[in-house]
Amino acid sequence: MAGAIIENMSTKKLVIVGVTLMLFQAFSFMVGGLIAPSPTAAIHYLATKCVDTVKTHHKGSKWFMPWGPDQCSKIRDFDEAMVKRIEANNIVFAVHIPLPNREMSAWFQFMLVILQFDIAFKIQNQIDDGALVTLDVGLAYRDDTLSEWTEMAHSIEHRKLSCNFTAPKIIENEGRYYDCDLLPFMEVGSVAHKYYLLNIRLPVNERKKVNIGIGEIKDIRLVGIHQNGGFTKVWFAMKTFLTPSVLIIMIWYWRRITQMTRPPVLLEKVIFALGISMTFINIPVEWFSVGFDWTWMLLFGDIRICACLYFLFLCFMVFQVFRNISGKQSCLPAMTKARRLHYEVNEGHWHWGGYTVQVNSAFFTGIYGMWNLYVFALMFLYAPSHKRYGGEQSSVDQTGNSGEDLQLTTTITHVDGPTEIYKMTGKEAQE
Repeated sequence: MAGAIIENMSTKKLVIVGVTLMLFQAFSFMVGGLIAPSPTAAIHYLATKCVDTVKTHHKGSKWFMPWGPDQCSKIRDFDEAMVKRIEANNIVFAVHIPLPNREMSAWFQFMLVILQFDIAFKIQNQIDDGALVTLDVGLAYRDDTLSEWTEMAHSIEHRKLSCNFTAPKIIENEGRYYDCDLLPFMEVGSVAHKYYLLNIRLPVNERKKVNIGIGEIKDIRLVGIHQNGGFTKVWFAMKTFLTPSVLIIMIWYWRRITQMTRPPVLLEKVIFALGISMTFINIPVEWFSVGFDWTWMLLFGDIRICACLYFLFLCFMVFQVFRNISGKQSCLPAMTKARRLHYEVNEGHWHWGGYTVQVNSAFFTGIYGMWNLYVFALMFLYAPSHKRYGGEQSSVDQTGNSGEDLQLTTTITHVDGPTEIYKMTGKEAQE
């Protein structure tokens, strides 16, 4: 056996392979840093307070637009609602996604929405321990600005408040805001439509203790997080290119193994399994979410383990979002105005001469490329080598002798002629 390819490569060839892999690795980082935009975008929304003047919230047939030609009847704050004797059950918090003069796209892949309440401190209306907020939420969509809104989902949701009031709870501090944690609100698995509309109600029922003891809510803020379309295109291009590359080297690797006269060893099987796993990860199934409605992908719903892994990944991403946003909110007030502006503008990218390097995108594409290059190098370098030395294969085929026969011949034949033992055995044989 001649061993693996790496064992038979000259130093020069090994250096060439190493330099080539390093160039591809550098290229994968540069694709994310110089070509792709930031992986995700976070858009802040302030809900508009609409008034349901005809009390259609029980019918669910009317949608309230915060702006535009069909915008709702609005109020500035709850003080105005009290003056006009508008009940809390007739106030609808409306949010249009995206902002005016913009469109959502299927290239955004997903949309996460985070919820935050602005709650003012009032001595007579404080937040109870373990307070639970009940939200009546409706989500609608449309694909042009003239068509009617189509309901996408409707649900009664409950969220537990976690708020702190750092100042003394005295009358002089009334009107100051609680410091409340961000709350997960909703997720849309694929962004298949151009416009979305959220209508949120805070129904009040004193007899059933619904939305009682939640403080004086002043505003509702949402943060919409989606993947940038430009990054999605770069990511899909990488997966589309790497899928056949790893698949070809994997087929070549297994053919080399099957051409051996012996069965594959454990290490070779493990490397082949690694290639299969990498190919499975590379397959750009996300193309279907761009070209089709995501419900088409429900055909794969029986793959339970994949769903579990996606759920764990999603939980991790949401945790990261909460931690990052909370960290920013706690750090920004302590910064000077100039430092705060510099931080907000330069976060997530570096300026390198006349270029802007997207650090986060470079990290994603670079690590992804690194894994593929690692698998590619393993299958190439540790594939069985077919190289033979000194006419070893031809001598074995022509004589039909085994290694043991050859060794026996060399041990009884001496370069200086027959040995004394050979002469004695030869004479005995003649006699």
